[in-house]
Amino acid sequence: MPPKDPDAVDHIALARGLVPTLDAASASIERARKIPADVLEALHAAGLFRLALPRSVGGVELDLPSLVKVAEALGRGDASVAWCVSQAAGCATAAAYLAPDVAREIFGDRQAVTSWGPPLGAGAKAIAVEGGYRLTGTWQFVSGAPHATWIGATNCTICDPNGKPRLDAKGTPIARRVMLFPKARAVFTDVWDVIGLRGTGSDNYTVTDLFVPEAYSFALDSAVDRREAGPLYRFSTLSFFGYVFAGVALGVAQAALDGFIRLASEKVPYRFSSTLRENATVQSQVAMADARLRSTRLFLMNSLDEIWDSAVKTGELTLEQRLTLRLATTHTIRKAKDVVAIVYEFAGSTAIFADHPFERRLRDIHAMTQHLQARFTNYETVGQALLGLSPGAFI
Repeated sequence: MPPKDPDAVDHIALARGLVPTLDAASASIERARKIPADVLEALHAAGLFRLALPRSVGGVELDLPSLVKVAEALGRGDASVAWCVSQAAGCATAAAYLAPDVAREIFGDRQAVTSWGPPLGAGAKAIAVEGGYRLTGTWQFVSGAPHATWIGATNCTICDPNGKPRLDAKGTPIARRVMLFPKARAVFTDVWDVIGLRGTGSDNYTVTDLFVPEAYSFALDSAVDRREAGPLYRFSTLSFFGYVFAGVALGVAQAALDGFIRLASEKVPYRFSSTLRENATVQSQVAMADARLRSTRLFLMNSLDEIWDSAVKTGELTLEQRLTLRLATTHTIRKAKDVVAIVYEFAGSTAIFADHPFERRLRDIHAMTQHLQARFTNYETVGQALLGLSPGAFI
């Protein structure tokens, strides 16, 4: 059990220390499509599911650059584990918007984990009733569902008792409220038969006419609902996921590159007379992959460091800062994918075997690029701003 003083713990070192354990468990994580009990216990013992929780409710409230480095370290061991810890971190920021007694109820247990995902289709709605809401809908991509203790419902349309959607000042239906409830209240459907990030167990869940008390809900990123003053909670919740997922991508790419460097010193390809590392093309490609990964990491981490320092001083983020982080996180995930693709290609036939560190990481990194945090249209959003237009999507 880590010390109670969060500042007395090097959480990045703890994450790095778990890499051999995660790497050894990767095959079983893939087969089971969830994190096994012994690995979960190691993560809880290290306090890695409590990194983004406010200190007022027993969390670490780690600075954002360090959170990303934790995600990167875990990504070197297993992408699914790193993704689930990152997902839990983003969802744990909910505690900054809840009354302290409610936050302690949800997150007080040592093994507490909260997760959520977007609604499936347009039918998710929360009907306002006395004392709370009646919630109905189906949600998807709930990463970490097998080990979560509380679940969130996001982006459901808030309706009056007569079923009419409530509108904001601009006449748009209000849909940015999060509803939290114990996992046992939901019915889960096993849909997670995917090519990558299989161990996240990101299944669907459904609730029907579930009463959620008002105190267990909050408006996402609302300054009115926010109760914590720390800079960690000044970053938008949706973008927060992008930062930590970018860290995961860096870890996956670095692990693949390291694995290739080990292979290159041993493997003599068919009909070759020397090892891979003695091949000029391989030498140049490894150097280029290393340069790409290093420069991408510098772009992400330098941006995070500078903007974090600014947020600590001012308590706010400018539009330019938010756009910089959107560009850095999207670019990081996509460039990490390119590095893994290079490694996979030059590893030759070795790369197709499951007992080598290439094919799984290729699948995992491609699953990451399909996430909205890495979609190619994010470049369009930043480009609009650079060209003097109003950004048309989330930042």
